[in-house]
Amino acid sequence: SLGVKETVSWHSEYKDSAWIFIGGFPYELTEGDIVCVFSQYGEIANINLVRDKKTGKSKGFCFICYEDQRSTILAVDNLNGIRIKGRTIRVDHVLNYRPPKDNEDMDDITKRLREEGCAPKLPDHSSSESEEEEQYAVPVKKPKKDKKEKKKNKKEKKEKKALKAEREQRERLAQTPPGPVPTVRVKQEKEDLGYDKYSQRGAAEERLRSRGERPGPGSELRNPRDTHRQEDGGFRNRYGDQQDRERDRSREDEKRRHEMGERRDGGLQLESKRTGREEGERTRERERDNDRNRESEKDSDRNRDREREKDRDSDRNRDREREKDRDSDRNRERDQSSKHREEHSREREYRRK
Repeated sequence: SLGVKETVSWHSEYKDSAWIFIGGFPYELTEGDIVCVFSQYGEIANINLVRDKKTGKSKGFCFICYEDQRSTILAVDNLNGIRIKGRTIRVDHVLNYRPPKDNEDMDDITKRLREEGCAPKLPDHSSSESEEEEQYAVPVKKPKKDKKEKKKNKKEKKEKKALKAEREQRERLAQTPPGPVPTVRVKQEKEDLGYDKYSQRGAAEERLRSRGERPGPGSELRNPRDTHRQEDGGFRNRYGDQQDRERDRSREDEKRRHEMGERRDGGLQLESKRTGREEGERTRERERDNDRNRESEKDSDRNRDREREKDRDSDRNRDREREKDRDSDRNRERDQSSKHREEHSREREYRRK
């Protein structure tokens, strides 16, 4: 599938042999144990575990034949060098496998195993099996087209639709007889007087100019609400003006309350900041005092250690002086003993004479 030739691999030399060699495994393993380990890469057709002729114990190596030759490649690549019960095994191909010669002491079971193998016998292929395979065959999915090809197909479809629409329009125009062009009536929009409420300043003047009227000297409009009142002819009465005044007063009162609340909040915040600063300074002073106490304790501990060392040095000096005194006493005793010996020797010599 990747375009790599099989002859490139070193396994191609053993393509005609389905036998592999297994060595170095523990002596306790039997044929069943080896089949359990090596059957994960293919169906095993035959096995030859080499045993001692006298004792019948295995020698630690065997030969296996797979039903499919490709299983040997998987077994050699994946199982060579693995550890089984603390021992590393060796797995390799076998180019020319020679079956062992039949001995007289060989059992009938081993002879049958070497002749027929240990692979399960497959039933004969019949027409019924072929029909079942056809029924349960998985349909192969068609390869998906690339995205670029899909985009090209969509563009071509759109272009074809546009060409068809142009052709249809041309055919309709060609079929219609020539004549006067029908006139189209356009409806005029009605003017909305309430729109001036939301217009900018000077919109009322432009409107009067469009009608041909001129605003008088005392008719300058400062607020769009005034324009709305003049055009409607006094739509709002005194009751409406009072409501507006009350609303304005309520808004002013709310603003004042909000300002007072902000001032109060600001005062509380300042007080909280002051208290926070004071608490921070107090904690810092406490930490400094604690540090000073710790340093004083450390200094006192150091002085105690120094005094202890001095006492130890003085004790050592005393011990040394005592040892010196003892040595001097011993030397004196030795000198006295030597003198006494000399005197005794002199007396003996004198007596002998």
